[in-house]
Amino acid sequence: MSRHLVAWSLRVLGAVLAVTVAVGLRAAPAAAESDALARAQALYNDATSALAAKKYDEAADSFKKAYDAKPIVDLLYNIGATYHLKARDASDVAAYELAAQYYRKYLEAAPTSPDKADIDQRLAVIDAEIVRLKAPPPAEGTPPPPPPPEAAAVEVRPRSLVVIETEPQGANIYLDDKASGVFAQTPWSGALDGSHKVIIEKRGHKSKESTVIPDPNRLVVLQVVLSEEDYLGWVEIKSNVPGASIFADDKSVGAIGVTPFSGNFKPGKHTIWITADGYDEFSKEIEVIAGEAGEIQASLSGSPVGYLNIRDAGRGTTRVAADGKRICDRLPCRQPLREGKHKIVLARSGFKPYRATLDFQARTEVTLRPNLAKKPGRGDAVAAYVFAVLLAGGGTAAYWYANNVEPGETLYDNRKYVRYGAYGAWGLGGLVGLTAIYYTFRDKGPASTASIDIRSVALNPTAGPGYAGLDLAGHF
Repeated sequence: MSRHLVAWSLRVLGAVLAVTVAVGLRAAPAAAESDALARAQALYNDATSALAAKKYDEAADSFKKAYDAKPIVDLLYNIGATYHLKARDASDVAAYELAAQYYRKYLEAAPTSPDKADIDQRLAVIDAEIVRLKAPPPAEGTPPPPPPPEAAAVEVRPRSLVVIETEPQGANIYLDDKASGVFAQTPWSGALDGSHKVIIEKRGHKSKESTVIPDPNRLVVLQVVLSEEDYLGWVEIKSNVPGASIFADDKSVGAIGVTPFSGNFKPGKHTIWITADGYDEFSKEIEVIAGEAGEIQASLSGSPVGYLNIRDAGRGTTRVAADGKRICDRLPCRQPLREGKHKIVLARSGFKPYRATLDFQARTEVTLRPNLAKKPGRGDAVAAYVFAVLLAGGGTAAYWYANNVEPGETLYDNRKYVRYGAYGAWGLGGLVGLTAIYYTFRDKGPASTASIDIRSVALNPTAGPGYAGLDLAGHF
């Protein structure tokens, strides 16, 4: 065998060994991860079985071991809930203290959790219960006072947990549809309520869809292997306005997602529209090439908007105008208005109009509940007009008679007094006429009013160790 052939053989053998070692190194952690997940799943199932039998310590111990095997943050919550149930059933101070300890551990691990306010509230109830149970009884042999109603009103139950993993990891997860944007990326674990369609998508791989139904009695695991796909292209869409709606090819189908967005597209030309309330529409045609990635960076011009929401049963047509421009003809009415102050007018036939200048902020909804007052009758104005006409007519007749009386007639020598009477009638008629005008235009009776509620609402993406999702933020 020649020296060159030996060298070539050694190089091939080295390459094969390198690949084998690399695959082994990659497979070992994957196998360990799979074993850890299976162990956590079995321990979770043991915990729920023990919980159903009210074996709280055994359930808590299994949840702890499951967390050690697979540190899913919501398992800390479940441990706290298990001790909470034990404490409430047995008025056990130690169990209350353990419940508070694990609830706080959960909040430390997930500081931006959307249920933080709820857990803070239940921690306050737990702390009050600990103080109540530790307090000495008012007299020897007297049982402690019963817990307050709010302690029993707190709903306590462990969460139904779901784990979603893919091979390879780092895939986008969408819940139900893609219109709401990316929910999380794999690997993900956390609590879900109700059945959901799960869409999983990763660049260069075929999309997968599955249905996840959380089960309170077991840890639900969804593991998906994504196969490579070389005939699709990948498009990333971003804009200067997060959460803008994205439409592709046919607007009538509805939005395919919100910015930022990424996903597979078939090769060929596609028209993309990006819209957001208060901004001009952005559109662009993109050529998608199989196996390649494209990007759209949209710059939307305009300004953020708030919303005017007028809620009323409405009796007949109610016209709503903003800055002199009609925006609604009937109630209820909900319209976006750009940031800043706007003059709002509500008008309904037979009722006094309601006018107000309101300040709108981005992602703020101003709700009006109008109470329009009926327009009063104008009978007093009509009577005043009639009296003014009679006085003016009488004065005119007297003046004409004074100027046309013949010598020798009864009032000839007193015609100047007749003229004075005419002048007086005219003056009094003018005063009565002005009174009639005042009666016509005066704001008689109560004014139209409206209650105003200002609510700032935004859906903010939240993420933390072991969970991700949408946080509903509100300010009243």
